[in-house]
Amino acid sequence: MIKAIVTDIEGTTSSIRFVHDVLFPYAHEHIAEYVRTHSGESGVKAQIEAVCQEAGKELDLDGVITQLKRWIDEDKKITSLKALQGMIWESGYKNGDFKGHIYPDAKEYLERWHEHGIALYVYSSGSVYAQKLLFGYTEYGDLNSLFSGNFDTQIGAKVEAESYRTIVRDLKLAPEQILFLSDIEKELDAAREAGMQTCWLVRDDAPDSSASHQQVSDFSQIEF
Repeated sequence: MIKAIVTDIEGTTSSIRFVHDVLFPYAHEHIAEYVRTHSGESGVKAQIEAVCQEAGKELDLDGVITQLKRWIDEDKKITSLKALQGMIWESGYKNGDFKGHIYPDAKEYLERWHEHGIALYVYSSGSVYAQKLLFGYTEYGDLNSLFSGNFDTQIGAKVEAESYRTIVRDLKLAPEQILFLSDIEKELDAAREAGMQTCWLVRDDAPDSSASHQQVSDFSQIEF
């Protein structure tokens, strides 16, 4: 019996296009001004130092900005970048520049599962901060109350089974009582290696007949 569902965001609850066509360009456009304006603040200063550590060399502010823009262009899953992106996106959400995209079927079934007592969690490469912003500023209002917790890459990469074992330990459930939803096969493989049940969202692509995971085109087709 499924007692908890862990869901990815990009391509699963939300459109990949929203992330790549709205959020990433917005961060790219505003990151230089944001870093220069807030570089003296403790939270931003800590992330600037983390950028230098990740780059393996000391960088001045212009160098940090150049490195961050390069990582955005390359879609790097780097914690310091994700943290700074989250700070920038907060301004965008609060200013009403955009709203977090959630598929209607995802919203409907997340609410339905929540009402039936299934604990819901998010595991995304975006920071927990960015996750809560996206679900907090949707066209449906604030959906964060649906979730019992959030995970990001601070627990490990999403293609590594140990990351999912960490989630299992945190949830204090048997792994087979947890269902993981994603649009990435390697992530699903890692979750299954950790003992979780899995479901592959193939919203924009044709199903892969050779795949060993349950495949659905939207949340209404998920069976457990």
